[in-house]
Amino acid sequence: MANVAPVQLDNQEAQQQLSNARWEGTDPPQPRPWEEATATVKLFECSRIKALADERDTVQKKTFTKWINSHLGQVSCRIGDLYTDLRDGYLLTKLLEVLSGEQLPKPTRGRMRIHSLENVDKALQFLKEQRVHLENVGSHDIVDGNHRLTLGLIWTIILRFQIQVIKIETEDSRETRSAKDALLLWCQMKTAGYPEVNIQNFTTSWRDGLAFSALIHKHRPDIIDFKKLTKSNAVYNLQHAFNTAEQQLGLAKLLDPEDVNVEHPDEKSVLTYVVSFYHYFSKMKALAVEGKRIGKVLDQVLEIEKITERYESLASELLEWIEITIPFITNQKFANSLSGVQQQLQAFTAFCTLEKPLKFQEKGNLEVLLFSIQSKLRANNRKLYIPKEGKSISDINKAWTRLEKAEHEREVALRTELIRQEKLELLAQRFDHKAVMRETWLNENQRLVSQDNFGCDLPAVEAAMKKHEAIEADISSYQERIQVVLELAQEVESEGYYDSRRILAQKDNILRQWGLLTELVSARRTRLEQNIALQRIFQEMVYMIDWMEDLQVWGLLGASWGALGGGGAGSLQGSCLIPCSATGEVGPAPCHVAKLSPASCICAHGHIGYDT
Repeated sequence: MANVAPVQLDNQEAQQQLSNARWEGTDPPQPRPWEEATATVKLFECSRIKALADERDTVQKKTFTKWINSHLGQVSCRIGDLYTDLRDGYLLTKLLEVLSGEQLPKPTRGRMRIHSLENVDKALQFLKEQRVHLENVGSHDIVDGNHRLTLGLIWTIILRFQIQVIKIETEDSRETRSAKDALLLWCQMKTAGYPEVNIQNFTTSWRDGLAFSALIHKHRPDIIDFKKLTKSNAVYNLQHAFNTAEQQLGLAKLLDPEDVNVEHPDEKSVLTYVVSFYHYFSKMKALAVEGKRIGKVLDQVLEIEKITERYESLASELLEWIEITIPFITNQKFANSLSGVQQQLQAFTAFCTLEKPLKFQEKGNLEVLLFSIQSKLRANNRKLYIPKEGKSISDINKAWTRLEKAEHEREVALRTELIRQEKLELLAQRFDHKAVMRETWLNENQRLVSQDNFGCDLPAVEAAMKKHEAIEADISSYQERIQVVLELAQEVESEGYYDSRRILAQKDNILRQWGLLTELVSARRTRLEQNIALQRIFQEMVYMIDWMEDLQVWGLLGASWGALGGGGAGSLQGSCLIPCSATGEVGPAPCHVAKLSPASCICAHGHIGYDT
């Protein structure tokens, strides 16, 4: 779209016309003596130019008058004579109000000259505010009815409010054209391809009427048959085009055929008439565009309704999913095993990485959808859409916040439970390891204390007692380790370990073995103590026998020893009294079988430690 440059050349032409009007009614300067030879020629030329100018002014007056009436008809006003009816400034003010669409200062009432001057001044001041350059024209010129200046003023108004606003679409949107050139380009574009129509100006190109007919046919081919027109029948073409424009299009007949079918038609008059065609067809196009726009608006309304229904449906689905998901993920029931909790954590991670992102994307799509709805409504100056209660983006965001809070709490709880299960698993593994060690130790010590290889003399039995005391000390110190296992079992049980029954059974087994071991140790000590007591008795007996033998050697004992022997020495010969290492009882045993040391057996003949 090329913006039209200010109509500087046209304004200059109008101002030149206004300036030339200053010499109207005055005598031309007297020629100097050396110019007398050409005076006659110049006088003829001046008279001819004046005649042509008068003809031009007549056509312009008629055209401008009709043009003004075509606009004043909107406010039920009209003028009869252009030069006299604008003098009071009232109709001039009305014309400017119609053209600009603005309200001018109210005209001063009264018919005196001063009132007319004031009203015309208001109109001229308004034009200056519209950046219309007025040169050599004042309110008194219009009030006095100056023909040329009045025509120049109207032409300036036409330029400003009818021609300067023309905009022509071209391929080069940066191209800048004058208003007249833009209008000429528009005419050329619309009549391109019509035979014998070649618009190069606003004068001779319009004389045959084909250009006017082509313009009408281009926009309304139903009201004019261009093929029946011929270039030679100019008057008919013009009359037919003007009548058709007036009757079918409602355009004021600003020109008559005789005004155009001349050697040099008045450019301003033709241009003024062509401008009326331009504005009418532009308005017609605008109405067509408006119709399309209304259809487009209706389509947009239907589209917005569909989008709105889609938004509400998607919002309902998302909110329903959130309300179902929150109770599901807030379920704090966990599997009572490490593998079970790990599976739950994997399922939760899958929810966070697969299912939830899709719903988050749906939430973002809802925001985009609502923004699209509001943008379309705003573009059409319609009231913005308000979602139903509970389905706004704010409501969705609040529900999503509750979901994320529940998700965070669930994740924290899962990870806490996972840590607890890992700790329990480590405790169970630690218990199993220690329990195996304790059971092995208990079995070995039970086997150890079940053996009674104490020996057959007092030193051996006392040595066995010392070893036994060492075993007791070791067992006593080992009780702390047994207690650790019991505490581990108790901790595992209190934490609700899933395999706590096995742990408790193993703990009970350890306790039973520990009790059995303590009983075996106690019984073994008893047997050792009995052996020691018996060995001490034997030791005393050995001492006694030695003493008695010593007395016999000295002759102090005689037959008494034999009597003590209960049958003599022969009754003890070949046997001895020894303690049983298994039962602690004392009984006879052959000396050569017992293989005991001399101090550990008593023969029947009274000798100690000697075989017979």
